[in-house]
Amino acid sequence: MRQNLQTAGRLRPVDLARRHGLSTQAVRNYEAAGILPAAGRTAHGYRTYAPLHADALGTFLALVPGHGHATATAIMRAVNRDESAEAFRLVDGSHAQLLEDRRTLDAVERALRDLGPGAVPAPDDGAGTGAMFVGPLAGKLGIRPATLRKWERAGIVTPRRDPRTGYRVYDAADVRDAALAHQLRRGGYGLERIAPLIAQVRAAGGPEPLAAALDDWHARLAARGRAMLAGAAELDAYLRERERPVRAQGTHRPQDHT
Repeated sequence: MRQNLQTAGRLRPVDLARRHGLSTQAVRNYEAAGILPAAGRTAHGYRTYAPLHADALGTFLALVPGHGHATATAIMRAVNRDESAEAFRLVDGSHAQLLEDRRTLDAVERALRDLGPGAVPAPDDGAGTGAMFVGPLAGKLGIRPATLRKWERAGIVTPRRDPRTGYRVYDAADVRDAALAHQLRRGGYGLERIAPLIAQVRAAGGPEPLAAALDDWHARLAARGRAMLAGAAELDAYLRERERPVRAQGTHRPQDHT
C-alpha cells in the first residue's frame, strides 16, 4: 500500500531496501541509474529519501515483470526526466510486442493443426529412410525447389548432402520442418519470423512436444499481460504523485555533498 505523502517523513536507504527485500547498495544503484529521483542530502552528506522515492522504487519493481528490466528502467528514466511521452511510447512498444507474440502463438497453433496426420509428405524417392531429395519434396509441397533452397539459406531447413551425388537430402526432421514452414508461409509469415519458430520445434523434439507446451505459452503471455496492467496502475499512481507540489511530496533538493 502506498504511503500518504502528506504525512510521511524522510526515509533512509535502508528503509527503502527493507520494504522490498533489497540491499541498500541496490537502492543506491537504482538511484544512479535514474530509476529513482535524485536523493536529498543531510548537512553531513547522507542520502535521504522521501515517500516519492519509495513510490518510484515500487513502480519500477511492478513494471519489471511485464516489460523486462531494460524497458522498465527506460520508462522510469523518462518519467523522472519529465518526458512522459517517451515513457508512454515505451509502454506502447511492450504492448505491441505482446500482441505480436500472441499472433505468433496463434499462427503456430494453426500451423500445427493444419500439419495434422498426412500433411507431412511420405518419403518415397529412395534418398534413405525418412529422407527425400529436393525435387520430390518440393513437388509434394507444391512449391519450387528454389524455394526450399531459399529456406535453407534462412536456416529453416538444414539438408545434408548425398556423399555420392552431392544432392541435397532432406531427412525426416527437415521434411517436417519444410511442411510446417509451408503452412506458416501460407498464413502470411515472413522467413525471418518462421526461422525462430522452426528452431522451437527442433528444440522441443518435434511438433507434438511443442503442442503440449502451448498451454504454458498461453499462460506466460497471460501473466505478462496481467503484469503490464499491474505495472500501469503503479505507473499512473507514481505520475500522479509527481504532479503534486514539491512540498506535499516531501522531497528534498540534492546538495553538493558526495
